[in-house]
Amino acid sequence: MHHQAMTREWASRIQEWTYVAPYDFYNQTPSEEGIEEMMTYQAIVEEHELIGFYCIGSPAQVPNSTYLYSSDFTDFGFGMRPDLTGKGQGRPFVTYIMERAMERRKPLRLTVASFNERAIHLYETLGFHTVTSFERNEIPFQVMVRH
Repeated sequence: MHHQAMTREWASRIQEWTYVAPYDFYNQTPSEEGIEEMMTYQAIVEEHELIGFYCIGSPAQVPNSTYLYSSDFTDFGFGMRPDLTGKGQGRPFVTYIMERAMERRKPLRLTVASFNERAIHLYETLGFHTVTSFERNEIPFQVMVRH
């Protein structure tokens, strides 16, 4: 597994990924604006195939009106190709991204939709704990940190 700069082709392909319910929350509506945002992310490739993406910093934060993100943490966010999810590949995938985020030498923070119990369980096994929660567009989110 390695990362490299996102390409427009990959960004376009990611927008077409389709997750099954309840993870269909993560499905994107293809748009030029979405491609432009994805171009600021890194692609994750394994054996010459796109398997996911990640971002570090403010692009990983979920805009909301109640929780103020401090600069004391390094935020990271990511997505794995839908056909690879739920098959035990999450731990090495997330660990790889955590290693990139830790290069900034701050504690780590991520924000996850509260319904995503599978992800939350994984994050807890990786040393994260929930510090607060908030809602955005009536969807609850949890903010998790790891020191």
